[in-house]
Amino acid sequence: MPLNRLLTLGVGVCAVATLTLPAASASAAPSTQRTGGSLVLVGGALADDNSEIYGDIVRLAGGPGKARIGIVTAAAPVPSEDPDAGTPDCNNSVCNGEYYADLFRSYGVADAQWIPIDLDHPTAADDPAVVRQIESMSGFFFGGGDQYRYVTTMTRGAAQRDSAALAAVRRKLRHGAVVAGTSAGAQIMAGRDMITGGSTEPGLRDGAKPGYFDDPATLGYLPHGGFGFFTAGLVDTHFSRRGREARSIRLASDTHHQRVFGLDENTALEVTGVGGYGPSLRVLGQRGVSVLDLRRARVTDHGGVWGIEGVRWSRLTAGDAYRGWRTVVGTGKPPVVPAGGPCAVAPSSDVFYDYAMVGLVEGLAAQAGCASVGGTSYEKNPQWEAHLTRGRGFAAYRGATAVTFTDAVIGIAPAA
Repeated sequence: MPLNRLLTLGVGVCAVATLTLPAASASAAPSTQRTGGSLVLVGGALADDNSEIYGDIVRLAGGPGKARIGIVTAAAPVPSEDPDAGTPDCNNSVCNGEYYADLFRSYGVADAQWIPIDLDHPTAADDPAVVRQIESMSGFFFGGGDQYRYVTTMTRGAAQRDSAALAAVRRKLRHGAVVAGTSAGAQIMAGRDMITGGSTEPGLRDGAKPGYFDDPATLGYLPHGGFGFFTAGLVDTHFSRRGREARSIRLASDTHHQRVFGLDENTALEVTGVGGYGPSLRVLGQRGVSVLDLRRARVTDHGGVWGIEGVRWSRLTAGDAYRGWRTVVGTGKPPVVPAGGPCAVAPSSDVFYDYAMVGLVEGLAAQAGCASVGGTSYEKNPQWEAHLTRGRGFAAYRGATAVTFTDAVIGIAPAA
C-alpha cells in the first residue's frame, strides 16, 4: 500500500463553543441557511475499515445512495514526482484521488469524483468546469500530504484570496455540505497561524517562525492560516502518536492563541452547525482529541531559555462532546478509580513521542500516590523535561478504546 495511505488513511455542561467562518470572498453568495454545514477533521492514519468515521462523512453528505463526494488530493505529490506512478505502490494526487473515490463508493455513496486540482494543474482551481463539478457535490474529502500545497493550489496571492474552487467549497459548507479531511487535509481547515511544519525539540528551543520552510527542524506557521473553516483554536494532527503536544504549546504561546485542538490518528473531531448559531463538537474513532487550554499558562525564563507552566490538558475520546471550554463525557464511561500505594509510574526518557505523555497522565489517574509524573526528551540540544500534575477538575474515564481525562496540568522547561 502506498506510504501516504498508511499515513492518511494518521464532565460539565456550559455555553456552546464559539466557532465562526471568516468573511466569504467577494465571489461567494450570501448564506441563506442558518444551520450551516459540517466538518470532520481526522488526525491522519485513517484506516479503510473505520466505518464510524467514513460512515459519518457519508451520513452528513446525505446518506448512502444520495451522498456525492468530491475528493481533493492537491496536498499529495503529483505523478511527475512519484517514482512509483503507474504501479500499485503509487503515491500521488491522481491515484490517491481514485483510491479514495473507490473507498467512498464502497461505503455506499451515490457518486465520488476526484476534483482535478494539484500542482500539475495550476489553473484548475479557477476553471469554471471544476467549479461546476464542486457545485454538484454534497460533501468533500481532502487527503493528506503537505498542507502548504493546498495553499499554493487553492488560494491566490500573498493575501491568500479564495480561488473560484475554494469559494465554491466555502459556499457549499455554509449551505449545509460536509467538508472532511485527514492529516494535511484536516490541518488546512484551520484559521490564522496554521502550522506548516517543524519538529518538537528544535521548535521549543528556537520558537515559532512565520513562513514555510524546507528545514524540518523549523517550527513554521502561516499567519494568514489555512482555509479558515475551523477557528476555535490551533489545529495539529498525528498528535500524541508523534508527541506534538509540546510543539503545539510553543506555537500557541508564541502566536497568542488560548486553545489547541490536537487530533490523534484514526480519530475525528466532528463539528456540526458550522456557520450557524450553535456549532457542536464531538469525537469519533479509535484514540482521542486533545484540547490544550493556555488561558492561565505563564511563560517562564530559564537563563534565556523558554519554558511554560500551567497549560491545562483535556483529552476527549469517542462519544465525548466539547461545549464552551468543558468536556462533556459520553454516557456509560466509568470513572478511573485510583489505586492506593506509592507511585510506580516510571519517568519517560522520550516524553515527546508515541503517546508517552498520554500514558503518563493515565498513570497519574490510576495511582493515587502519584503527585507528579513526567519525563525528558530524547533530544539533548537542549534536553527538555515535561511534568504533569492534577488540576482542580482532574478526572479520568474509561472509554471503549481509550481513556478520557480532564484538567491535567503541563509544565515544560529545559532539563536541569
